[in-house]
Amino acid sequence: VPVVAPVGPTATADALVAAAVENYGQLDAVVTNAGLLRDRSVGKMTDEDFDLVLETHLRGTFTCARAALARFRQQGGGGRLVLIGSPAGQRASFGQTNYSAAKAGIVGMARTLAVEAARYDVTVNALIPVALTRMVATIPAFADAVAAVEAGEPVPARLRAAGVGTADDVAPLLVYLLSDAAAGVTGQALGVGGDRISVWTHPTVAAEASREGGWTAEAIAEVFPEQLAPHLQPYAPDVPAEAR
Repeated sequence: VPVVAPVGPTATADALVAAAVENYGQLDAVVTNAGLLRDRSVGKMTDEDFDLVLETHLRGTFTCARAALARFRQQGGGGRLVLIGSPAGQRASFGQTNYSAAKAGIVGMARTLAVEAARYDVTVNALIPVALTRMVATIPAFADAVAAVEAGEPVPARLRAAGVGTADDVAPLLVYLLSDAAAGVTGQALGVGGDRISVWTHPTVAAEASREGGWTAEAIAEVFPEQLAPHLQPYAPDVPAEAR
């Protein structure tokens, strides 16, 4: 059943939960899947470009998750929250400062909500899909592939092998996360696309150094090249040639 309302406001989230309860008797799961893009390099990105993406993706996820958790607590019996992230929130994505920030925030939100919701037998996971959809059709590199899929053509094997598919490829992992079989899976960022599913790592310390009494800039400059620099992390994705 549809609820026609802008994504982001608390009133919309409350209306979605109320519609589920009114039509189906209770709330079993919430998937925060609304999205849009306003891609521009940071020098060209306006306040409106930034705010609209954050309002839709990040605030919309927050308000819906909060409303869902309130209902799950009220009715008892657990529940499922699946928050939709993106590879753009996991690694660099040129021209998507707003979108990357929102999607990184969603994954961080999922981890914290998983901790808070555990006492109510509610699982919370972030799903990181790669799919050829109308939203990514606005990205020039994917426009032709999206048009081909919408015309009924299959996704090329080279793209499927590289982890790029359709929404139909995402659905099975989503169904699994909503099922009883996934009762022990929570606080995770799980990727799916084409022929691949994956588990994303959580951020962790890659290297560290200690100095009694603390650090000066000069002391850091002395140890950084040997002790820390070898562990610096790549910040841009290494895209396989078959996916380019």
